[in-house]
Amino acid sequence: MNPDFWTALDQLVSDSEIVIDRPKGSVHPKYSDFIYKVDYGYLNNTSSMDGQGIDVWVGTGEKQRIDAIMCIVDLVKRDSEIKILIGCTEEEKEIIFHTHNETEFMKGILIRRDT
Repeated sequence: MNPDFWTALDQLVSDSEIVIDRPKGSVHPKYSDFIYKVDYGYLNNTSSMDGQGIDVWVGTGEKQRIDAIMCIVDLVKRDSEIKILIGCTEEEKEIIFHTHNETEFMKGILIRRDT
């Protein structure tokens, strides 16, 4: 894995404000049957493929560092993007992975950072 990629992500996150707009336990604004099981938000003043801020999942791990990313393909939106995982436990990583793979319309892969 390219360590410079992770260094660049570290820089981006450290230079950005993390906004949690969908805390754990909250309901998705469009899909009332979807409950967030991990804090979800974005990096303020950044831009992702959907024109919004770069998405982040923020876990409850002791070390609040980038430990993985999810690469997503969304067939409904017809786009792809990455989501940065920060401080996620192994259980939270599994939850996030399954969240992005539970329907036929969205698929993702989890890429872990080498420790």
